[in-house]
Amino acid sequence: MTFISSVQKINHQLFIKRKLNVHIKRDDLIHPIISGNKWRKLKYNIEYAKNEGYEGILSFGGAYSNHIHALAYATKQQCIKSIGIIRGEQHYQKNSTLSQAINWGMNCQFVDRKTYRLRNNAEYLADLQQQYVNYFIVPEGGSNTLALPGVGEVITELNQQLNYDTLILPVGSGGTFSGLINADRGQHELLGIAVLKEADHIQQQMQPLLNKTNTVASPSNRKWQLLKDFHRGGYAKFSKEDEQKIYQFSQETGILFEPVYSGKMVLALLDLIANDYFTAGQTIVLLHTGGLQGLNGLVEQSRLSTPLSL
Repeated sequence: MTFISSVQKINHQLFIKRKLNVHIKRDDLIHPIISGNKWRKLKYNIEYAKNEGYEGILSFGGAYSNHIHALAYATKQQCIKSIGIIRGEQHYQKNSTLSQAINWGMNCQFVDRKTYRLRNNAEYLADLQQQYVNYFIVPEGGSNTLALPGVGEVITELNQQLNYDTLILPVGSGGTFSGLINADRGQHELLGIAVLKEADHIQQQMQPLLNKTNTVASPSNRKWQLLKDFHRGGYAKFSKEDEQKIYQFSQETGILFEPVYSGKMVLALLDLIANDYFTAGQTIVLLHTGGLQGLNGLVEQSRLSTPLSL
């Protein structure tokens, strides 16, 4: 099944003042539960697992993982099983993210941080595959080669929806960014906003996913950048000031953002505009990658001082 997300112009006084045309690709609305880049990255992974006759999919995530949440629901809908290797203690199974995942049939297995760090280790993955022979193993965040064509469909859709100069998105594991880079083929400027400090690690994960002409090692002729200075202190970290700015922007635009991914993209855009990065007349597209279910976890952890809702 194919869904095409809409493009919406963002009306904001700052954009008018700077004579910038800013739009947003509403992938957060692509599906009521499997929203944003998670839907796009899982699309062909699940299709492959079913076609190859796997019993289910095994993947990795934290206790509030958007990927785990989406995978649990998507596999339920497609009538295959799922296993989540979860970083953290078993009491997390009661939180909003994992309780729903378990209710949808996911088998959540909790591991300590030392074990979780092995999630990309070949020997550890081989042991898991031997233990779960009939499960297709998908990396953390769903970022593998099967994710790329689903993500690339964003570019196909955008090229039919409007003319634009720059596409901006938040970047976690690098799979979405890689898929967009490959599909765009140097047509537009692509800016990835790293949401965690370990941006070099993101680039290492991207390297095998990129076409040869787009590699991390050859920056001279490419039209994409991974911007590393807008993580606001690290993954899932943000100040009260950051939170307030995101809340205000949501209220002014009527579009909900969260402070872990999409909100950091918004803050980066505002900083780039303040630093005169863009020239008047440019058309900029923000890619809303979803993840709004994560707001429930932030509320449960008492990490929000403002109600990030519309």
